[in-house]
Amino acid sequence: MRPASAIRPTITVPNGSRNASAAVRLLRGCVRLLRVRQWLKNGFIFAPLIFAGGLTNRISISHAIWAFLSFSLVASAVYVLNDWFDQKEDRQHPEKCGRPIASGDVPGRAAAILVVCLIVVGGGLAWLTTNIAVAGLEAIYLAINVYYSLSLKHVVILDVFAIATGFVIRVLVGAVAVGVPASHWLLLCTLLLALFLGFAKRRSELEWLENEGVSHRNVLAFYSPALITQLNLVLCSATVVCYALYTVAPETVAKFGSDNLIYTVPFVLYGLFRYLFLVEIRHYGENPSSLVLRDRPFALCVLLWLLACTLVIYSPIIKGGKLP
Repeated sequence: MRPASAIRPTITVPNGSRNASAAVRLLRGCVRLLRVRQWLKNGFIFAPLIFAGGLTNRISISHAIWAFLSFSLVASAVYVLNDWFDQKEDRQHPEKCGRPIASGDVPGRAAAILVVCLIVVGGGLAWLTTNIAVAGLEAIYLAINVYYSLSLKHVVILDVFAIATGFVIRVLVGAVAVGVPASHWLLLCTLLLALFLGFAKRRSELEWLENEGVSHRNVLAFYSPALITQLNLVLCSATVVCYALYTVAPETVAKFGSDNLIYTVPFVLYGLFRYLFLVEIRHYGENPSSLVLRDRPFALCVLLWLLACTLVIYSPIIKGGKLP
């Protein structure tokens, strides 16, 4: 006969408690699927507002904020779709295997409902608070990303161009929301910078996954560290030259009343060089958004650049004048 001390009582967990635990796990998984930290990328929406002198207009600021919130919801829908499409590959990734869909915390049906809700609420918010053109651009962004997940992510070079196009659309959304023309300089600089960040991400994926990279992302078989290094050197140079030309362009000087924007070029140079250092030496770069939060020198550089641009653009107001 077994002693009383060796007898372990059987603990029965009520069905209600198990259901509540599953509901909490599902809710947490849905929140994680939104990738709120990735909303930092949507800061590009505010670029037209800042560079058009709109920070003095409450209506323009309001429209930009609503556009940001609306686009962020649609972008989160894209993240959920990407996780659903990539769940098989994510299970083989050292970090992404813990994502809610790949880990099984969020079933496919719940993910589908979440996508529909995000698209409807995000698109409706854009339509009601800004204008239908913003909702149209969000629809284009959604279509490009669905096509990317189904096909373009397997096409070398074009896969990164598809990602970069999303950043250009963000700038267009910001311009349409506040009712200002999108500067061709701003669009070109955005495209070059986004390509630079996209290829840096591919470089990091190659290093993180080493020989298993192809099983995670097929297109990595067509990339090599040497190729990506050459591409990023070209893009880094082109970005700096394009931005420098923008600061001294006749229309820019006429708009801001001076050529002082040229003095912000060193911040751009340092930011790009710092990013190259983090990718090549520290082996960061797989998640560009997190770098702004985790690397203090890079974050400080971005903040100082924004401050310098704001001072140059809005100095006429500080001096009691008016923006052109």
